Amino acid sequence: MKKKYMPGKHFLQLPGPSNVPDRILRAMDYPTIDHRGPDFTKLTRACLDGMKSIFKTTSDVIIFPASGTGAWEAALVNILNEGDLVLMVETGHFASLWNKMALQLGIKTEFLKTDWRRGVEPEKLFDRLIKDTEKKIKAVCVVHNETSTGSISRINEVREAIDSSSHNAFLMVDTISGLASLEYKHDEWGVDVTISGSQKGLMLPPGLSFNAISEKALLASNKNSMKRSYWDWKEQIKSNESGSFPYTPATNLLYGLKEAINMLHEEGLANVFNRHDRHAEATRIAVQAWGLEVLCQEEKDYSSVLTAVKLPEGHNADSLRKIILEEFNMSLGNGLSKLAGKVFRIGHLGDFNDLMLMGTLNGVEMGLSLAGVPHQKGGASRASEYLTNNIVK
Repeated sequence: MKKKYMPGKHFLQLPGPSNVPDRILRAMDYPTIDHRGPDFTKLTRACLDGMKSIFKTTSDVIIFPASGTGAWEAALVNILNEGDLVLMVETGHFASLWNKMALQLGIKTEFLKTDWRRGVEPEKLFDRLIKDTEKKIKAVCVVHNETSTGSISRINEVREAIDSSSHNAFLMVDTISGLASLEYKHDEWGVDVTISGSQKGLMLPPGLSFNAISEKALLASNKNSMKRSYWDWKEQIKSNESGSFPYTPATNLLYGLKEAINMLHEEGLANVFNRHDRHAEATRIAVQAWGLEVLCQEEKDYSSVLTAVKLPEGHNADSLRKIILEEFNMSLGNGLSKLAGKVFRIGHLGDFNDLMLMGTLNGVEMGLSLAGVPHQKGGASRASEYLTNNIVK
């Protein structure tokens, strides 16, 4: 049966890919240029230097034409060898996938289990590292913003835990869904490799991924023996010095990246982060007013990128999402792996404003009624009241 036309704009309220603003779409709608020519050199420099300002680093930033998964692999193969031991924390679905990748690459992992309802607990990390007297652990890998659960890990406290244990492990951080939505300080927080992607806070379509690397990580990369080609930092850095790439780049995505960086700085990064905080708080107010439960249980670990919402026993989150999609043309994030059918995820990131949030929350509230999910009315109104009383001047 032919799908019926649904008037109006589709509400893409996933925790990523996020909405791509018109300015970025128009920036990408431009003829592809010679990627060995002088105009491309200027574009390369604008993107590389601009991303340093987003990561808040003076070190090298590498751009791969790949999803964030590619940047995960690049981080691992450039500074680790087969048989090395890595300490990972099971904060959710994506931390689990990164752990799986490491194992497939021949890297040994130790996985610190959690209940998926908060971020990394620095105290537990410290306790494990202090016991590693032989320094067998070569790296600590954590997810900054766990997209599957709506929980963040406080990277500055992770760094403090490593330093306090007098351990020399590398710190690798996945901020694929956190960068440009949450405050992030690659240099100040002492991160060795930061991983990110284009389709979340950077407001681009999927297709670009990033490694921001410390001097310590770069030195290790020059010495390690793990085989790699496409993901080799050395080849990237060598080409980037002349404003080029070692292979054909995603030129039109780079046009969009340049525009995204400009947009973020026009708004001001501090204002971007405050906006995300405000929308996240309004969303949690709505969820609590409905009488539902936010998945993240630790208040200081609440994510400002998304909110994962638990449904009562006997109610399926995917059925709710289906009703909301079919009736109101809005996409919400599904529960992943062990959370499948148990939660839905509201994305409030990227190019997003108050009225978009209110449309989202009203759509969820109407969907709850149609799906017969027990809840109290008025959650969207409570969120509206919060936003009205907390207008940013």
